[in-house]
Amino acid sequence: MYQFAQLLLLYSPSIVFGLLFLWDFHKEPRQFRNAIWFLLFAMTLSAVLLLQFGRRWFLLPVVVIVILAPVVSVVFLVVNGIIVIRHEGASLSTLLPLLLALAIIGYVLLFPVLNTFKAPAWAISLAGLITLEGTWFFFSFLALLLYSWLYRKLPRRRRYDYIIIHGAGLKGDQPTPLLRGRLDRALELWERQGRRAMLIVSGGKGPDEAVSESQAMKQYLVEVRHVPEDKILQESRSTTTLENLRYSKEIIDARTPLTEEEVGPRRFKWRRESETGRVALVTSDYHVFRASEYASRVGLKADGIGCHTKGYYWPAAFIREFIAVTRSHLWPYAVILVLWAIGMIPQLLH
Repeated sequence: MYQFAQLLLLYSPSIVFGLLFLWDFHKEPRQFRNAIWFLLFAMTLSAVLLLQFGRRWFLLPVVVIVILAPVVSVVFLVVNGIIVIRHEGASLSTLLPLLLALAIIGYVLLFPVLNTFKAPAWAISLAGLITLEGTWFFFSFLALLLYSWLYRKLPRRRRYDYIIIHGAGLKGDQPTPLLRGRLDRALELWERQGRRAMLIVSGGKGPDEAVSESQAMKQYLVEVRHVPEDKILQESRSTTTLENLRYSKEIIDARTPLTEEEVGPRRFKWRRESETGRVALVTSDYHVFRASEYASRVGLKADGIGCHTKGYYWPAAFIREFIAVTRSHLWPYAVILVLWAIGMIPQLLH
C-alpha cells in the first residue's frame, strides 16, 4: 500500500495533466490549451520514467541533447532562412527563421553577457522578465508544434456537407501553386465522398489582385477541373482566415432552413454547430490548426484537412502561424508581467 501511494505521488503530475488533456480534448480538440496540457503530460511522464527506470548513464545523452538543442536549432533556422530567401525573396515572412534564430541566441546569451559586463540590478531584473517571457514563448512554440502535428494526424473518415477552401494568393488572375494544391486536395476529398458536398471557395480581392481569390478558384474548378457550377458557392468578401470562416458560415446558414424557434431574436445570431452540418476546411498543413481553432470560435462544426507544403517553406510558415495563434492568447504573457512586477515591489521599496 505504501509503495502504491509512492507511485501515485510520483506519477500524479502526469496523471493530472493527462486527465486535463483528455477532458479538454473530448470537449473540443480545436483549442490551444490542449497543446499545453499535452506537452506538460509528455514532459512530466518522460521525467518520471527516466527517474524510475533510467540508469545514471541515461543522464549523459539527456544533458547533451539539452545543451545541443539550441545550437542545432539555430544552425537549422539559419540554413533554412537562407534557402527560403533564395526561393521566395526577402520579406518579413521569409526572414522569420532568421529572426527566431536570433531570439534563441539572445535568450541563451542574455544573462552571461550581462554578468560579463557587470550590468546594474535593474538590467538584471529586466533580463529576468525577458527570460520568463521567452521561456513561455519557446515552451508554447514547442507545444503547438507537437499538437498541431497530432491534430493533423487524427483520422478524418466523416462525410462532409460543405468543403471550405481557403484562399492563398493569385498570380495575375490564376491561382498560385500553393492555392492549386488546396483546390486539388479539396477535390480529392469531394470525389472520395461521391461529389455530394458543396464546395465553398473563400477569398476576397486584394489591392494588387485583378479578381477576387474566390473567382479565380471557381474559374479553375469549372474550366480546368470540370466541376459543375451548381456545386460551387463563392465567398468573396474575406481578407483574413477568421473572415473566411465567418462569411462562409453565413452562406451555410442562409442555405439551412430556419426552425420556428429561430424566427425571432435568434434569427440573426450564429447558430449552434449542430445546426450547420459537418464542414471540412481545406488549407495548407501548417495552417490547419489555426483555421480549425477559428472555426470553433465562430461556431462551425469543422475538421481541418491539410495539403502538402514544400519542406523548405514549412518552418517559416509555421512560425508565422504560431505568431498568429499567440496574438489570440496573450494572457500568459500578461500574467508573467504582473507576477514579475509584484516580485519587484520589495526591491523598489528598498
